[in-house]
Amino acid sequence: MIVDMLPCMDNTSTILTLPVVSLPSGIVFPGAIVTLALDTDEARSAVESGSRADGQVLLVPNLDGRHATVGTIAKVENVGELPNGQHAAILRGLGRGRIGAGVVNERSGLFVQVEPVADAMASVRIDGMARELRIVVQEIASARNSRRLPEILRTVSTPGAMADAVAGWAEGAEDFKVTVLETVELGARLDLVLTWAKQLLAETKVNEQIRQEVNQGVEKNQREFLLRQQLTAIRKELGEGDDSPSTDYRAKLADTPLPEKVRAAVETEIERLERTNGQSPEVGWIRSWLDRVFALPWGKTTADNHDIANAREVLDADHYGLDDVKDRIVEYLAVRKLRSERDTPSSGGRGDGAVITLVGPPGVGKTSLGESVARAMGREFVRVSLGGVRDEAEIRGHRRTYVGSQPGRIVRAITESGSMNPVVLLDEVDKLAAGGWSGDPTAALLEVLDPAQNHTFRDHYMEIELDLSDVVFIATANVADTIPGPLLDRMEMVRLDGYTEDEKVFIARNHLLPRQIERNGLRPDEVTISDDTMRSVISGFTREAGVRSLERELGKLLRKVAAKVGTDATITPVMVNDLKPYLGKVKVHNEVAERTSVPGVATGLAVTGAGGDVLFVEVSAFEGEGALILTGQLGDVMKESAQIALSYVKAHKSALKVSDEALAKRVHVHFPAGAIPKDGPSAGITMTTALVSLLTDRTVRPDVGMTGEITLQGNVLPIGGVKQKVLAAHRAGLTHVILPKRNEDDIDEVPQRVRDAMTFTFASTIDEVLAVALV
Repeated sequence: MIVDMLPCMDNTSTILTLPVVSLPSGIVFPGAIVTLALDTDEARSAVESGSRADGQVLLVPNLDGRHATVGTIAKVENVGELPNGQHAAILRGLGRGRIGAGVVNERSGLFVQVEPVADAMASVRIDGMARELRIVVQEIASARNSRRLPEILRTVSTPGAMADAVAGWAEGAEDFKVTVLETVELGARLDLVLTWAKQLLAETKVNEQIRQEVNQGVEKNQREFLLRQQLTAIRKELGEGDDSPSTDYRAKLADTPLPEKVRAAVETEIERLERTNGQSPEVGWIRSWLDRVFALPWGKTTADNHDIANAREVLDADHYGLDDVKDRIVEYLAVRKLRSERDTPSSGGRGDGAVITLVGPPGVGKTSLGESVARAMGREFVRVSLGGVRDEAEIRGHRRTYVGSQPGRIVRAITESGSMNPVVLLDEVDKLAAGGWSGDPTAALLEVLDPAQNHTFRDHYMEIELDLSDVVFIATANVADTIPGPLLDRMEMVRLDGYTEDEKVFIARNHLLPRQIERNGLRPDEVTISDDTMRSVISGFTREAGVRSLERELGKLLRKVAAKVGTDATITPVMVNDLKPYLGKVKVHNEVAERTSVPGVATGLAVTGAGGDVLFVEVSAFEGEGALILTGQLGDVMKESAQIALSYVKAHKSALKVSDEALAKRVHVHFPAGAIPKDGPSAGITMTTALVSLLTDRTVRPDVGMTGEITLQGNVLPIGGVKQKVLAAHRAGLTHVILPKRNEDDIDEVPQRVRDAMTFTFASTIDEVLAVALV
């Protein structure tokens, strides 16, 4: 259908009966001249009928089943044949017409009654909208370099004709054209066409901006590519050779003893690098991966020192005491020596199968023991801190698809050590955060520590098999309770329970004091500290299982000495009476006798993350309904122990000589230091003793500490951490410890000097406990 635009003639209000020509496609607006192919009998019949009448027909768009309400009244200007022999008619749109009732004429087709519709008279609003539409159309013509739109603007003069002409120019917007045709009211029609023209202008500007940016980017890349090609050609002419990154990587590949699977993966990445455009971000990712692979110490190992006697000397020189721990480490090294000498095959995996985990309070030398093991074996040492790690990717690495991805801590530790068989210390393994949306780091450690799996360890970033079977892993933890069961199953725990006072004096004399003298710029002859002074520092300013606080106090003391030496440069012997001006007032007091001087207070022994400790239990009773109050931030297990203790006292009131009047009172059980959470199954006999002490008005012996759980029948159940608890009692000045009968064999772990200084009672029932504990 060929369309030209002419001004629209005026219509009358006369009702016309016109033949209908259904347009196969497109819309004809008033003012347009079209050439319509008469390829159907209905079309030829309708045009012939129109020619015989006033020469007018009604052009109706094809609306896919919907009946048109408005059509275009057109005049048949001519009927003839096209050059190809096809019959056609030239029609000119005159105006809009509302379609009324239809009349079927079998010979001439469909006739309908049509009411011509004329556009309203111009107004200020309509003229303003027409001017705005003209401006928008001119901008569209400029943006699109259109020749047709300026011609349309020159040939129309009325607002209605302009709206129809612009709508007729719209390409592909058939639904929009039908809506414009059926919009009889001139103001609404102008508004409709103006809104569409503004949207088209905005889309045109955005598309043009995108096209310009794309062209600029393409031109820039082409220019850089050409310049790079020219630079390569110039370098070849100057004899500088090919310095592409892939050449350097291939040279490294030839010089590095990589396993076959790793070599194949590296070759694949180098080929990708050669195929990738130098401006692609992927180049940086590939080069980073290759740099990480070549940074690993492939083929570099340190020969193990299998001199077991030398290993024992190193351990003894670095650590005093801890004989059972040193014995286990020597056994571990001896097994590795025999396996290496006899080429013993591994069973169930390629590794040795032993991951030693040093469990003990802070300051007992867990980390330094790991360093001593590395020195004794002649291996490199690297430490991996796991405290607070909550992301699986920290262990196993990030996927290469993420921005800023990198290998996990295990791969980075091996790279840092410069050896494929270092000693890796996994520090604070008990402080790994629980798994969340970012994965469980403890689960990622399972593959690292499992000897049946770690010879094919795959880091998410590296995605190559890494053999960790020859790496010696040593873990440290303060408590074993927070280590997940599956991870703990792959470890062998070695406990470091703390030092006695004599051991602390020896450590301070031979290790801590020389180190602090050097750190504070002193010479050994400028300060003298007697053993009595050292014991006073240990007992009056520290109360711990390890020696970390002791070293801090010695450092504080020596800083004061350094200030004095710097003033008068004289030798300053430090004696016991000199501690107050140097360290201030005493920080630790022996308050057991004072606290237990009244009924209702008992001294218990507990194990915390800082080692063994003394724990007081206070019980009070007052008038009120018989109920139990518990304070001191207790866990569920200790709350149940308190309930059991009270129930036992009530059930055995006659044997315990407790009156009904006393039991009718309200009982309050309190554990001081309420800011510290407390829980565990070892405070039952202490609570029961404190209750009986209060209700019978008998005090607890001030030199007695106790630990053990109680049943409703009064049996004393065994507990753990005997050595730590006994050492804590010894530090607190207690001389008598009550333990469960079934823990009698555990007393052998306590140093002989401590056992000689203390008395032990092994009780099977609470009656035996009360007989010893109460005055």
